[in-house]
Amino acid sequence: MHLADVGSLRSLSVLRRSPRPDRTPGLVYADTLLTARLSSGLMPQPTPGRVALFAVWRDEAALDRFLAEDPLAAQLAGGPAVRLAPLRCRGSWRGLPELVASQPAVADDEPVAVLTYGRLKPHRTVAFLRASAKAEADAIADGAMLVGTGLTRPPRLVSTFSIWRSAAQMRDFAHDRSGHAGALRAVAKRDFHRESIFIRFRPYGATGEWATAL
Repeated sequence: MHLADVGSLRSLSVLRRSPRPDRTPGLVYADTLLTARLSSGLMPQPTPGRVALFAVWRDEAALDRFLAEDPLAAQLAGGPAVRLAPLRCRGSWRGLPELVASQPAVADDEPVAVLTYGRLKPHRTVAFLRASAKAEADAIADGAMLVGTGLTRPPRLVSTFSIWRSAAQMRDFAHDRSGHAGALRAVAKRDFHRESIFIRFRPYGATGEWATAL
């Protein structure tokens, strides 16, 4: 996961330049996204000029080559970035292969990162925003979340990315906090998304602001 402040005009250009697996050696999947601050408000608060790249690579060598040679990587250089080893996946996402064959062990005190991805059903947008606002308010108030951001690729892709102080604290938030637990109950009753996936990662190799948080 990469974040970078590239300016409002350049952010639209970056959004149109998602790397493609058929043109980028070793790339499995990628999205360029706009970012938004997590908040308790009903409407997301875009971060002007800030973009993100979520990419899945076949191996470290492919990622290193992208970082050294690709013009997009040069535009993102200087912003916070973190390498992520998948630990657990729930759901599915078109174009994204299975990332975890078996769940590796995770210590309770080990930092973890969480990525949520959803493709909204248009008629469920308002209900999603209401549930999301409550969950985000709880996350912001929780000292266990080290960093967090909303992500989107208009018109329907909505996402969040967060890094947590420990796996135990993240699990406690996910299942015990009222806002997030309420969102889970709403999804179980009537899903907001046409497709969705939840991925938990072991973060490593962080640079930029994220490195100081871990």
